[in-house]
Amino acid sequence: MLGKTAGGLYWMFRYLERVENTARLIETGQRIALTRSGAADSEWASVLQTVGVRAEYDAHHDEVTRDAVVDFMLRSPDNPVSVRAGMEAARQNARTVRTALTAEVWEALNGGYMAIKDALARKVSERDLPAVLGLIRQRTALVRGATHGSMLRNDIYNFARIGTFLERADSTARILDTKYYVLLPTAYAVGSKLDNVQWEVILRSCGAGGGFRMAYGQNVRPREISQFLILDRRMPRSLNFCCRKIEDNLGYLTSGYGVKATSCDTVNGINRRFLAHDIDSIFDYGLHEFIQDFLGALVGLSEQIQTDFRFVA
Repeated sequence: MLGKTAGGLYWMFRYLERVENTARLIETGQRIALTRSGAADSEWASVLQTVGVRAEYDAHHDEVTRDAVVDFMLRSPDNPVSVRAGMEAARQNARTVRTALTAEVWEALNGGYMAIKDALARKVSERDLPAVLGLIRQRTALVRGATHGSMLRNDIYNFARIGTFLERADSTARILDTKYYVLLPTAYAVGSKLDNVQWEVILRSCGAGGGFRMAYGQNVRPREISQFLILDRRMPRSLNFCCRKIEDNLGYLTSGYGVKATSCDTVNGINRRFLAHDIDSIFDYGLHEFIQDFLGALVGLSEQIQTDFRFVA
């Protein structure tokens, strides 16, 4: 496969996953703000910092407010990782690799692009926000379903999966890290009812509430939630699950091409360095520090994948 095609598939599915995860992060900010009695706008500052666009926001806004942040994250032309920008980038990449996609995948992506573009043609009101976020999640899920149901399990599929799971691991780590930006008003809230509510918000934002209760029951505890979102191999948004899938798909690629890529060693190193420990060791190290180191390792993995398979702009 040409590097340009491989790169187009990889980035198409990264952008698509990023769009869904941005919607989930906005929902996180909305739910967290509802658990705080005051200074709710500070929660939206954490959303900007988590995504890494605080500087871009500050360049165009004098203060952080809910309405401004939501609009910035959904549709602002000044935000390179807004939902609208992500859908446009996903569709542009899909157009460049159109012959590698089935008709079902293209129709799902193009239809989703048009539906989301229409929904974001004007500023989204607070009343309409839940419905718009639901639309974004549904439309991205439709593309994923079409991919699973109609694509051959070949190198095309493998590049799509690698892009999906690398972006998903990045997002889960960032959502989890919001707990350590401004979730708790003071250290005295640790272990309180407020603390537990906020941890449950993190679960729901990762689409993990139902799965967590199947695995751990009704008691929402930070240790078990962190275990579930970082190390549980059954949870499809956990860091462990995502990295194992990346390792598997890189293995299928290199087996098919007959050459072992350096990125295989890179992801294997991530699994051994970050995901071969128990949750107590991670807490002893520091959850925030662990996540920051993990995110840095993902950046290195993405760069190595692009080098190994000769992606071109």
